[in-house]
Amino acid sequence: MDSLLTPHHYSGKLIIVEGIDGSGKSTQLQLAMRYLQAKGLRPSFTEWNSADLVKAITKKGKKKMSLTPMTFSLLHATDFAHRLVHNILPPLKAGLIVLADRYVYTAFARDVIRGCERDWVRRVFQFAPRPDLALYFNVPIDVSVSRLISGRAKLKEYEAGMDLGLAGDLVSSFKIFQGRILGEYAKIVREYGLTEIDATQSIGEQQQTVRRLIDQTLADYKPQTPQQSVA
Repeated sequence: MDSLLTPHHYSGKLIIVEGIDGSGKSTQLQLAMRYLQAKGLRPSFTEWNSADLVKAITKKGKKKMSLTPMTFSLLHATDFAHRLVHNILPPLKAGLIVLADRYVYTAFARDVIRGCERDWVRRVFQFAPRPDLALYFNVPIDVSVSRLISGRAKLKEYEAGMDLGLAGDLVSSFKIFQGRILGEYAKIVREYGLTEIDATQSIGEQQQTVRRLIDQTLADYKPQTPQQSVA
């Protein structure tokens, strides 16, 4: 059975954010973490492509442009499996709140656009538990590009899809590639019930919405005491 389609049975809560590069999702998740900490809670944080061994292999493959779509997807799955076993399931079982910057939906969007079959990618990740709250920060491509360019010197080649030969320059390729990912995210939102947030709003306006949704999600949450967590 696809775990993403049924609520998990753990005592903790899993809250995840999704969105294309430049959507502001990471900023919103960090603000949400501070909000929870201010309430006396102890959220645990995890992010995409964070396993050291997998990260090193992926970085090397990206540099040489030698990763096939399926290889790239399986590396994502390996990284996620590592995150799940070491960074997601233990705190969930201990009754803690887990905040994840990107979840399997990132693979559903990126890997399909790179050429993997939609159903195949979903089967690869079907062991993932369903989040209690999945937020999708929707932002137009032009806004995303503007934010990224103003924040650093240049776009990264893989996030711009340069390996796919979509265009001759980074900005044009980014717009085409990430635009296709936006289309895939639209399907994912409908299929898995992600909550969409207008990422063109101010940071404060978005955070108000995020906090309201988190409070609703935690309405039935009972924080674990240190003794309970250890037990």
